[in-house]
Amino acid sequence: MVAIGQYNHLVVARQVDFGVYLDGEELGEILLPRRYVPENCKPGQKIKVFIYADSEDELIATTEKPYATVGQCAYLKVKASNDVGVFMDWGLLKDLLVPFNEQAFPMNAGRSYVVYVYLDESTDRIAASTKLHHHLSEDGNEFELGQEVSLMIASRSSMGYKAAINNTHLGLIHKTEVFQPLKFGQNLKGYIKTIRPDGKIDLSLRRSARDDRDKLEDQIVAYLKKLGGSCTITDKSPPDLIYKVFKSSKANYKRALGRLYKKKVILIDKERISLL
Repeated sequence: MVAIGQYNHLVVARQVDFGVYLDGEELGEILLPRRYVPENCKPGQKIKVFIYADSEDELIATTEKPYATVGQCAYLKVKASNDVGVFMDWGLLKDLLVPFNEQAFPMNAGRSYVVYVYLDESTDRIAASTKLHHHLSEDGNEFELGQEVSLMIASRSSMGYKAAINNTHLGLIHKTEVFQPLKFGQNLKGYIKTIRPDGKIDLSLRRSARDDRDKLEDQIVAYLKKLGGSCTITDKSPPDLIYKVFKSSKANYKRALGRLYKKKVILIDKERISLL
């Protein structure tokens, strides 16, 4: 099924002087203008294209790549405004509209904002919104505590930073969790810290200490299995060697060995460690 606002692989149906028409299946033929047609293009050939509505609301194809597709968040710059909303640069000839009723606050030309790109199914028009809470769920009950997620920093408040999670949810990084400079539109890795009783999501930019400990222990066991059950990297080994193999400090490595020893997973000798 051909999806508006997404990339599609469509077959060339016929050639015309001003481009080629692609088989859009249930959407009918869709024009790929001549400036986007690959050399030696022939009917029957498949082309990867992005589908959107042009300024006359006719579906059109392009091989250009927008900065975001429908269902994604993006940090875009406002180019202009008129009586229906503001228009943002999203990498295509036709700018992306943010209607006034989808603006959480006044938007000014020359400034950039985090928006969610959506498809107005009643008109097949692609638009954007700064009202992220209208399009992203704030119910985090499908996540697991400690789960790694992709974040985009969206806005700031007295409590901290709001961030889009995996382009599907919205969560909060409390200011007490911020130990590095953050910028709007910044993409970074984060973790689900807590799910509040109302389902809202608290985020952390750091993996929990317990998760880090468990991860290092798993790394050590996997490394031993890979080498047949033993290795010569002990708690007496040089810090540089330990970091090169396990990306860990010597102190953390020694503690991990101690925990594995207490669990009776490994045996520690002067010259080697071995799986029991």
